[in-house]
Amino acid sequence: MRIEVIAPHGFCGGVDRAVRMAHELLDRVKGTVYGLHEIVHNESVVGALVSKGMVFVESVADVPEGAAILVSAHGTSPAVFEEAKRRGLTVVDATCPFVLAGHAKIRENFRNGMRTVIIGKPTHAEVKGYLGEEGACLPEDLRPGERTGRVVQTTLDADEYGGVCTATRDRQQAVRKFVESELLKGLSPSSVGVLVVGSPKSSNTGKLADIAERAGARSWRVAGTKDVLSIDFSGIEVLGVTSGASTPEDVFDDVLEGLSPLT
Repeated sequence: MRIEVIAPHGFCGGVDRAVRMAHELLDRVKGTVYGLHEIVHNESVVGALVSKGMVFVESVADVPEGAAILVSAHGTSPAVFEEAKRRGLTVVDATCPFVLAGHAKIRENFRNGMRTVIIGKPTHAEVKGYLGEEGACLPEDLRPGERTGRVVQTTLDADEYGGVCTATRDRQQAVRKFVESELLKGLSPSSVGVLVVGSPKSSNTGKLADIAERAGARSWRVAGTKDVLSIDFSGIEVLGVTSGASTPEDVFDDVLEGLSPLT
């Protein structure tokens, strides 16, 4: 089996920035540091921060007054920032710049008299943050003929929805291009595979696997090397390997090493 690394892969700029900010905050603040929601959807990243003393919470109400809290890359609602201010918390905002741009667009639309339709999973932290903005709503809340804007969850399918971040788009396009190029060489769909490394909780990781299958390949998702052992790669002639935007490079490298006996 031939192994091909699909680039780009791994941390996007927003994740890299958020993780770096978290470690810097832990290094300079004495006492417990809190994180609002998991900083990114990856167990090894979260685990490394927990081992350094970060405590993750789902509400600022769970944070002692005056403590330091890091807002995850997914962002949050204006009401949460206001509550943190009332509680005297030191807030470090690690919201991804692309998510910040989504919030800014919702506010601009509201100033212009429009509501903004939020396209995404309502339970996702990013979407919940958007829905906390004035004028934001889900598609089912629209009124007939209403003039609206639109903001899309950054980790959705770029071709299907558009408006997602460039890191999401570039990784998705790379997977699609890999599969298409291998099929053009005359390989059968059953002999082309894509292995996506990342947490099962990661939306962007799941989309990469979905896109590989829609392009015609077989696909698998693994959180780490141990998951590779349970996969039957029978019939696969070429395997493209990529990772979600929240997957650390050392986890990706470990998976590649675990695959080496199969080449």
